[in-house]
Amino acid sequence: MEFLVLIQVLDSALRLAVPLLFCSLAGLFSERAGIFDIGLEGKILIAAFFSAATASVSGSVWVGLFFGISASMLFSLLHGLASITFRGNQLISGVAINFLAAGLTVLIGQSWFKLGGRTPSLSGNARFSEITLPFADNVSNVPIIGPIYSELLSGHTALAYLAILMVPISWYILFRTRFGLRLRAVGENPAAVDTAGISVIQLRYLAVIICGLLCGLAGAYLATGLAAGFVKDMSAGRGFIALAALIFAKWRPWHILSATLLFGLLEAISNRFQNIEILGIILPTQLMQALPYILTVIILAGFVGKATPPLAGGVPYIKE
Repeated sequence: MEFLVLIQVLDSALRLAVPLLFCSLAGLFSERAGIFDIGLEGKILIAAFFSAATASVSGSVWVGLFFGISASMLFSLLHGLASITFRGNQLISGVAINFLAAGLTVLIGQSWFKLGGRTPSLSGNARFSEITLPFADNVSNVPIIGPIYSELLSGHTALAYLAILMVPISWYILFRTRFGLRLRAVGENPAAVDTAGISVIQLRYLAVIICGLLCGLAGAYLATGLAAGFVKDMSAGRGFIALAALIFAKWRPWHILSATLLFGLLEAISNRFQNIEILGIILPTQLMQALPYILTVIILAGFVGKATPPLAGGVPYIKE
């Protein structure tokens, strides 16, 4: 029984890590290009709303996915316009996007559905269905290997498997392609890239577009895969935890996978064990719910060490 409980907790951790993984990879592309993005939270939220809203109206989760990604990319371009074209403060622009998304989702949701900012519950084709891996049912009774394969690895949505696949894809793009080399160079020394005749503005816009795409996937998974609809502020700080995971991983894709799985595990533990007794003292439910956020701060404060961001990060490029 204890082994099955462990498998269930790990399964929950993997599901909860998916939006963090998408979002951290989004921040990776953006920050590697020198564009700091505090607005990850807002882009997840706006994508979650539009994916759930359009999936509810159309009855198709793929239509919801398209509109969720489109909304996130639109907000990303807004951030790019403010920070790249107009050379505004990137942190302020990101905070503004968070406020804008929080307000718009409630306002539009109330106007469309009259449910206090929520969307109707999703079911059937309006949600991502779980995929059963080959032979999962056949090996389910095999000791140890069976539960790991049939319960932990099988039974996730297509976006969950895509999130894992995006880790090697991101690593390959950033570290094995010419585009990735130029993108990283823009984040370190944009003047050198400009001198080589490569457009700094174009590369940075491409980075924020990729960021918007991945945040859109995170929001769509949150509302149509992990949950069955949108509720107010359902991102619940995941954008900020994803940023913490990005810093903890020191802007490296494979380390991001480990960091997001760790944060997913912390959240899974807090959800599973609402009341834990230590030395005769029962910890309150509120403390367990705050556990992921408390441990995020502790991990960043005590275990990250020296994390050096891209040298040109957060600095608008002005061509001489």
